[in-house]
Amino acid sequence: MTPPIRRRFVDTAVGPIHVATCGTPAAPAVLLLHQTPRSWFEYEAVLPRLGAHRFAIAMDTVGFGDSPPPPWPPTIERWAAAAHALLDAMGVDLVDLVGHHTGGVVAIEMAASRGDRVRRLVLSSTPWVDAAGRERRRLRPPPVDVMHPDADGGHLQSLWAQRQPYYPADRPELLQAFVVDALRAHGEPATGHHVVAAYAMETRIDRIRQPTLLLRATADPFAAPQAEALCAHLHDARIVDIEGGGIPLPDQMPEAFAREVEAFLRADPD
Repeated sequence: MTPPIRRRFVDTAVGPIHVATCGTPAAPAVLLLHQTPRSWFEYEAVLPRLGAHRFAIAMDTVGFGDSPPPPWPPTIERWAAAAHALLDAMGVDLVDLVGHHTGGVVAIEMAASRGDRVRRLVLSSTPWVDAAGRERRRLRPPPVDVMHPDADGGHLQSLWAQRQPYYPADRPELLQAFVVDALRAHGEPATGHHVVAAYAMETRIDRIRQPTLLLRATADPFAAPQAEALCAHLHDARIVDIEGGGIPLPDQMPEAFAREVEAFLRADPD
């Protein structure tokens, strides 16, 4: 029987955070962190597959989905601290982390700041951000998710058109799910891209000692070329390619995504 997905708000030290969970709380915990500007819904089809063996938790990053924004300006460090506050409030002492795009960057900071809590890392389509990368991002505005509301609703078409070249042409429901989440984001949907661009990953990456799996979606033009650089800066990491996977990998190919995550989390330590 497929375990049900349950949704609720958790009161934390930084305010209420919305989560979707699947599986029994007595099972090993795995926290799923979404990309910008998505929500837990990115993992809707992944949750039951992981929840069959684990306590799978998909959170809405503060300011996205149903999680209200905090009073402070967003940073990767603050998003990571909020995720740790969620785990504190849920009584989770040890966790595996799965992050996609922006969620992967948050996962890196979570492991760097609280290595005692994090057992293993899965970084899906996660960028490598160093000083040179920050400068490139500073000079080049985000190519997607820029929204300026128009009286005639033209911004809805604009959001769709910006991402359309990077999504499977035969899967319009994936792009529709993105637009729904983008419209629910508090503030500019591209905020997460700016937050990633400001993160000094190269000063934190040496703290990562956990075994790490890098999932490379081969059809992701933004993240796939950066996988080798990220892997080279990690202590114990390997890359697994998911052929044909794109920017919406978790909801585009949930079976392949969950299969690789579960196999890695189940693997015996070397």
